[in-house]
Amino acid sequence: MDPITTPPASPAPRRAKRSEGRQRGSGFKFADRITPIDNKLTPMRVLDDDGIAKIHAASMQLMKDTGILIIDYPAAAETFRQNGAKVEPYRDGLLVKMDEDTLMHFVRKAPSTFTQLARNPAKNVPIGGKHTIFAPIYGPPFVIDMDRGRREGTIEDFQNFSKLTYMSEHLHHNGGTLVEPNDVDVKERHLDMLMAHILYSDKAFMGSVTHKENARDTVLMSEILFGAEAIRKQPATLSLLNASSPLRFDDRMFGALEVYALANQAVLVTPFLIAGAMSPVSMAATLAQQNVEALFGICYAQMLNPGTPCIYGSFLSNIDLRSGAPCFGTPEASLALYGGAQMARSYKLPYRSGGNFTASRIPDAQAGYESANTFMATVQGGVNFVLHSAGWLEGGLMAGYEKFVLDLETCGMMATFAKGVSLSDEDFAWDAFEEVGPGGHFLGAAHTIRHYETAFFQHSVFNMDNYEKWEAEGSEDSYKRANKVWKQMLANYQQPALDEGKKEALEEFVAKRRAEIRAGNLVRS
Repeated sequence: MDPITTPPASPAPRRAKRSEGRQRGSGFKFADRITPIDNKLTPMRVLDDDGIAKIHAASMQLMKDTGILIIDYPAAAETFRQNGAKVEPYRDGLLVKMDEDTLMHFVRKAPSTFTQLARNPAKNVPIGGKHTIFAPIYGPPFVIDMDRGRREGTIEDFQNFSKLTYMSEHLHHNGGTLVEPNDVDVKERHLDMLMAHILYSDKAFMGSVTHKENARDTVLMSEILFGAEAIRKQPATLSLLNASSPLRFDDRMFGALEVYALANQAVLVTPFLIAGAMSPVSMAATLAQQNVEALFGICYAQMLNPGTPCIYGSFLSNIDLRSGAPCFGTPEASLALYGGAQMARSYKLPYRSGGNFTASRIPDAQAGYESANTFMATVQGGVNFVLHSAGWLEGGLMAGYEKFVLDLETCGMMATFAKGVSLSDEDFAWDAFEEVGPGGHFLGAAHTIRHYETAFFQHSVFNMDNYEKWEAEGSEDSYKRANKVWKQMLANYQQPALDEGKKEALEEFVAKRRAEIRAGNLVRS
């Protein structure tokens, strides 16, 4: 199949009317194209140049002296051995040790920026540089809403979150495992999730990583959608590969990484660290461990296929040493986020971190404070790709419908914040000073009227009314308002058009693969 090269033609007036219809009563605008955040803020620094050098040196020492363990995937260890690494048996796997020159020789082959294709080219995603991209929550087994409470996620929930992501101008990417659809067999649910991304949204999406065959299915479906040649030039998928920290990768992650790298699809290599449990309690040691784990995965991708698009990932928080529970929104996590961003930039690699994290079970004050602490650091740190931007609850165990909507509000606020302070002649408002003069007010000034709709961030869910008006209209809190908004967004949803030939080809592929999986014709773990 040929790749999509132009957006579907439609007259501008009709498109505007369609957008208005979608947003009426929903609280959020629908956008026919994405507008990536061009982050104009100077990234926050918590490490000076000497500090960056020390973290790097500690990472290289870990790689050379301690090594990284590969579990149940000797082919990966052999690739490292053939490229100059030392490999030896260790515990239940193979331990890989490398010197700095070998590791960094391959890391430097990764591009500093790349663009991921979306089936609507107006929503292609630039990753790296000064861009910040927001994507929704990834991976929760449960969902929650005000009406039905906490329950296992279903394919209907997955489809709903795909639709909500598509409907929001504040999310630039459709994400990946929006929620685990527990009503579909685990061996074949990746097919349903991929089809939901493709059918219910036209934004870029992530691939499956739970088995190398699932990764292969993702590549083949992307070839049907975009064309095999097109996705070798620009990746159609971005996939999350986690280290099994501390200092370990397993067959599932490296098997999927191998498939994606050989197909030139983008990979997001992310150590999964809860400091105090999966890394030492000190931030220096944790940053060094995170650094070597991320670089090791990126190195493997480059050994397989030099030039594979890679993102240096970080998922890092700390444990509550009194209870053993993971914490979110902590000062240590913010420091690590900033430090990780500096390390990624020092290697000229795109960086993933942050999100609207909370340990709370509902979108209450705790959820708001914890999420804000992390999300502000995310934008100030210059993160390029942000998973978990909307919907995160209970440490990532739940995707919350109302939390999703409230997080969209903060995504919009951060997009405005990242623009920084504009300093054009119009921004200095000389005509307004001349018109109003000392002692007057600017509410009715011509400059104010010109910028009435764009001067300040316009809230979609949060209520700015005074107490009397708020009380007269039912004393509705943000939780109840968000409940109404997500329902209205789904009611307003209209499915994006998809070429009928491609849709039929995808459906045929899925039916064939589902039959093969059910027949047990493929060896799967």
